[in-house]
Amino acid sequence: MNVALYQNRPVFGEIEQNLNRVLADLADREFDLLVLPELFATGYLFADAAEAARLADPAGAGLTFRRLKELAASKDAVIVYGFPETKGERLYNSALALLPDGTYHCYQKTHLFDTEKAVFSPGETGFFVFEYRDVRIGMMICFDWRFPESARKLALSGAQIICHPANLVLPHCPDAMITRALENNVYTITADRIGEESRAGQTARFIGKSRVIGPNGIILAEMGETEVGFRSSEIDPVLADDKAITVRNEVFRDRRPELYWKDDK
Repeated sequence: MNVALYQNRPVFGEIEQNLNRVLADLADREFDLLVLPELFATGYLFADAAEAARLADPAGAGLTFRRLKELAASKDAVIVYGFPETKGERLYNSALALLPDGTYHCYQKTHLFDTEKAVFSPGETGFFVFEYRDVRIGMMICFDWRFPESARKLALSGAQIICHPANLVLPHCPDAMITRALENNVYTITADRIGEESRAGQTARFIGKSRVIGPNGIILAEMGETEVGFRSSEIDPVLADDKAITVRNEVFRDRRPELYWKDDK
């Protein structure tokens, strides 16, 4: 399976321009699964919820969905991307896995970071796994990385690949995702952005370092801190089903959850 990521530098609010740049860069690329960054077409630093809502779409609708639906069909691939989602009166920081036939799965970010709490509602979907051509895929978004329960829940639910759209500002995540891959024996794909946004009295600098990481913690593909572009790697998702550490140890079988919460206050 050919898995890929794209690291971009969006211009805030210029959805069509940002889409055009990404789509032009992907025109001649081949992949079975592509991960794009969190909020990749809108930018990140919203002044308030009202501004975010003006740039948001319901899941399965809007310009971003339509353009990526065409790309997924033409590439016969799954595309995972981050977007601001409107649902009823609520606004979520979401990721959508768009399949070649136009169907999709939508995940809403569980752990909101810093000023996101003033803009978005906490996600309600929880962590789930979907199957695509016998491959089991899960999603988490950016700051979810800081909570090991996120990746563990996906792995316990059978995920072989964890797709991780991100807008990283903290320096620790790229290396922490090596640990997430190792402690769960899964593939992880973190797609980040680069650049800087200064808006509404705030400044955010994004660190890049997008990575595909194997179940053994080996970095299979990565981007630098200032690059825009595409990386891919051929993987065998079945390798993520082998949870052995030694002939006598196994990642999940050796867990002792009855002791982890004993006398917990």
